[in-house]
Amino acid sequence: MDLTFHTNQGCFNYRVGAVILRDGKLLLMHNDKEDIYYTVGGRVQFGESTQEAILREVREELAIELEIDRPLCFHESFYVYELTGEVVHEIAVYYLMKNTPALERIYCTSVTALGAPETLHWVPVAELRNHHAVPTTLFDRLDSLTGGMRVVTEREAAGACPA
Repeated sequence: MDLTFHTNQGCFNYRVGAVILRDGKLLLMHNDKEDIYYTVGGRVQFGESTQEAILREVREELAIELEIDRPLCFHESFYVYELTGEVVHEIAVYYLMKNTPALERIYCTSVTALGAPETLHWVPVAELRNHHAVPTTLFDRLDSLTGGMRVVTEREAAGACPA
């Protein structure tokens, strides 16, 4: 059971994201229903740790096994999901993943919660702003990944609610 629930006031979503870097590029997902790019990842399931969730999501979405390098960011955001108009309160934990040769044989067969097929894109870190990649505050930090885990809170007028 995914840790997402709907109330009269909006949706709560608990998710994880994988920050996967290789040769100066970040692996992002995209679908034809939304004008955004987002990390590999998805919803945490009841009774599952965020570490277990990100390893499962990587396996499900990329058909490979990766290892976690370290936690990168605890991200809390408040936004309106542009496809449904629903107010969302989302908590996400992002992990930096280890760069391994397994990344050479990734493929994606996943779909969003609304049924849109997802595609993978290696986007140069320097070009992230040109691709409407979310969350922007996480990606603003990718040129210097030193230091410990960061805590970020964002309030946006509109956004996406990737699976």
